Amino acid sequence: MAAYLDTLTARFPGAFTTSEFRGDRRVIVAADKAPAVLLGLLRCLKEECGFDFLCDVAGVDYLNYPGAADRYGVVYALTNTTTGGRVFVKAFANDPDPVLPSAVPLWQGADWLEREVYDMYGVRFDGHPDLRRILMPSEFTAYPLRKDYPLRGLGERHNFPTITRAES
Repeated sequence: MAAYLDTLTARFPGAFTTSEFRGDRRVIVAADKAPAVLLGLLRCLKEECGFDFLCDVAGVDYLNYPGAADRYGVVYALTNTTTGGRVFVKAFANDPDPVLPSAVPLWQGADWLEREVYDMYGVRFDGHPDLRRILMPSEFTAYPLRKDYPLRGLGERHNFPTITRAES
């Protein structure tokens, strides 16, 4: 077992599970534990285990996924720039109000990444300094990467002006 997993297990007993796929280790935090432990777990990985670079924050919608117990997953890709080690932290959130703590206090680079997940999936990040839409118009009321969002939209196109290539 990797040394950072020993540290996490000692600091957060029973708060997560792990898995490995093609050499990449995942630390998985369940939806009922994520609001309380996620930020502390990410802080421990950064400050005590050396995972100082947040590569990405991505959203996943597990609606109708076989065996999925939770609706939304948020994946944090972390790298230790000294050793080159990587770990993926996956935290879950559920409807009707999917919310996770913001990682912006640890990594300023999480700002726009979390805004994108919010904009596309509707997962709110508690403590985020400026959580607003980043890709969709501010008047847009849906979350287009949710699996229950229709492929051709909800008929909202007529509410927004058409922008030509010359205007963009």
